[in-house]
Amino acid sequence: MASEPASMVKSSLESPLFKDYQIQQFFDEMFDEQGQVRPAYQALARRLGQLSPEEFARRQAAADLSFLHQGITFTVYGGQDETERIFPYDLLPRVLAASEWDEVERGLKQRITALNLFLADIYDQGKILADKKVPLELVYSCKHFRREMRGVRVPRGVYISIVGSDLVRTDGGRFAVLEDNLRVPSGVSYMLANRQVTKRVFPRLFRDYDVRPIDHYGQALLTTLRSLAPHDRPDVTIVLLTPGVYNSAYFEHAFLARMMGIQLVEGRDLVIHDNLVYTKTTSGLRRVDVIYRRIDDDFVDPLAFRRDTMLGVAGLFNAYRHGNVTLANAIGTGVADDKAIYAYVPEMIRYYLGEDPILDNIETFLGWDPKQCK
Repeated sequence: MASEPASMVKSSLESPLFKDYQIQQFFDEMFDEQGQVRPAYQALARRLGQLSPEEFARRQAAADLSFLHQGITFTVYGGQDETERIFPYDLLPRVLAASEWDEVERGLKQRITALNLFLADIYDQGKILADKKVPLELVYSCKHFRREMRGVRVPRGVYISIVGSDLVRTDGGRFAVLEDNLRVPSGVSYMLANRQVTKRVFPRLFRDYDVRPIDHYGQALLTTLRSLAPHDRPDVTIVLLTPGVYNSAYFEHAFLARMMGIQLVEGRDLVIHDNLVYTKTTSGLRRVDVIYRRIDDDFVDPLAFRRDTMLGVAGLFNAYRHGNVTLANAIGTGVADDKAIYAYVPEMIRYYLGEDPILDNIETFLGWDPKQCK
């Protein structure tokens, strides 16, 4: 979309919605340091200039009610009343120019590729540890490092097929990675629901901005999971393994299973026989090829990990180790999203890919390095 000259675009700071808004010293998504609307936000600024505070509040309330009626909730643990709440929703969309998103996409692909190579390396030959690019004792002392995974041949060599990386803006406005979530990433369903609500609240904006669609996410995820199935399986069966209705992200589990058209199962719905995994159906047992697990490592298999859990499936890890079923993500991926190992991800990118990182880390200090302690 061709942007209009700044003189033709009314600054939203002058609209009633922003009369008390102050530009802070941090990077502002919508306004530059002079209070002018950034180019990517000009169409949104014009639309907001037509809304009164009362109309804006009415639309926010309508969006919140839509979330409530759809059951788009999450559970907050640790408070006095552990209860379900609707997911927080900001009526103002974040707008990224295509060129900016392209850089983020390339940076995430680069980072995820390096992290996958790191996991394959440390559970096999450990070259990066032998070359002292990452401290050996740091990896082996990490609580998420699974010695049981040493020598296990992961299908297609893919340890992490679903990743949730948290991004933040630096003072200069560039994106940086705050952390990598590689074990059981959660939250994509809320993003998909946000998009649907925003399209109803600001329908013309999507036409004006030519927003890239995300409606294909379910099929893209299903294709990814299907590609991980064992080679000799012509009719692939995929299930989503959930801890159950009391899990904080159960809405997402049900949402994604429905979107992909796959069975949502709990541990009690699966059985192991001769190191093969089967799911119980109304027509009998059906072999399972891929499990999209939403259960942490500790609870996957009481025979291999925590013996006091009833969430997982006894014998599942042995079936996995024999290559008869694929788990997405693989067991033991948490070592690569450890907060200290995070500091070495730029070095991993250089070591495995021979490239400089496209996305920076947040500056992180390691307490055992005397230079950094100073």
